[in-house]
Amino acid sequence: MATIFEKIINKEIETTILYEDDEVIAIKDKYPKAPVHLLIISKKVIPSFQKIEKQDLPIIGKMIKISQKLAKEFKVENGYRIVTNIGESAGQSIFHLHFHLLGGKSLGSM
Repeated sequence: MATIFEKIINKEIETTILYEDDEVIAIKDKYPKAPVHLLIISKKVIPSFQKIEKQDLPIIGKMIKISQKLAKEFKVENGYRIVTNIGESAGQSIFHLHFHLLGGKSLGSM
């Protein structure tokens, strides 16, 4: 069964796309936890950060660069957080690698 991210990638679900190329898509989170809450999603289905393999590293590097670009575009480059949940006990509910970019307010310490 396709994840919600696969449906977004396949244009089965409409959303505002902030960035897209052959390997990565970035969108606004539907349920934001901060004034800026973006999702940077690998188009390749990688179930979680823990499942990244050597051949996936170029995609991860691209996801990082896109995160930096979007942080600058959304004017949070001097204070934001990148989060990825790994496993159900850490809050992962969609088993498709994605990074949350959160900013636009003081996020405090972890």
